[in-house]
Parts: sequence; C-alpha cells; structure tokens
Amino acid sequence: MAPRQEPSRTGEPMWSRQERAVKSREAGAELKSLLVPVDGSPESMKAVEFACGLAKRNKGKVHVVHVIEVKRSLPLDAELVTEALRGEEILDEAEKIAKRNDLEVEGDLLQAREAGHAIVDEASERGVDAIVVGVPFSRPFGEFELGRVPAHILKNAACQVILLRMPLEQ
Repeated sequence: MAPRQEPSRTGEPMWSRQERAVKSREAGAELKSLLVPVDGSPESMKAVEFACGLAKRNKGKVHVVHVIEVKRSLPLDAELVTEALRGEEILDEAEKIAKRNDLEVEGDLLQAREAGHAIVDEASERGVDAIVVGVPFSRPFGEFELGRVPAHILKNAACQVILLRMPLEQ
C-alpha cells in the first residue's frame, strides 16, 4: 500500500481514510500467541474475552496465568491453600469465558514474590506475541493510576502489550 503523495505538515506520508481502515483491520493480525494475567477482577476477565476474540480470528492460542504473590517472610514454595483455591476458581472462570467464545485456553497458577516479574518471565519463556492486560479506570487522587503490575509489564515485557483500560463507571 503506497502512501498518498501529499506530505503532511510534519513531512510524514499521509494515508487515505481507506488505507487507514485497512491498516487498522490488520492491526493485531500477526498476534497468535497471547498471555493474559488474571486476578479475578472484571477487567482481567474482559481481557480474557478480548484475547479470545483476537486468537480466534488469528487461529491462535491464549494462555492465562494467575500469580499468587508470596510474602517475603515465607518461602517461595510455601503451601498457600486458600490462595491456591481462589486462584483455581479464577482460572476456571477464565476457561468458562474462553469456552463461551469457542476457544480453549491453557491456565497456570504461579507463585512469585512480584506478580509483574512472574508475568513478564512467563511471557518470555512461552515466547508469546503479546500480553493482554485489563485495567480499571482508577483515579484515586484525581489522576489516572495504572497500578503496580500493569506498569511493570509495560516497562519490562519484551513482547507487545495490549492494555485494555475500562471506561469510567458513572
């Protein structure tokens, strides 16, 4: 697709409306392997639904992970039964969402000191094309706040990161 001949005021090539529409339809077409961190929030489940739609369209795969953060006072492999049961429930919920979208997902329960580190490491080990993160529209002090885990993923992931920020609830 060739850019329009007229340069913009900034000297960048301009794209016609039709060309932009084609480019936007192609966005995400190369993403076949997606990782979605889930914490049980509505935002993370929306991210699962979004990733399933993208994977289905691209004949790809979705992998969901729930990370149990282990306090520094405990060994990393400590048995955290309550947290593990809750994590399994969250993964089950993600699998149900995937089934509603006619897709199978793989789910893993991880234990780590920091969820962000574990998610970035998991994405790297699996060689995923993108991490899909759902975040609420949170403005605790009048300013949008991304949150610790999504900020770490954005700063450190080697793959693409798709951030789904939910709208402000009225």
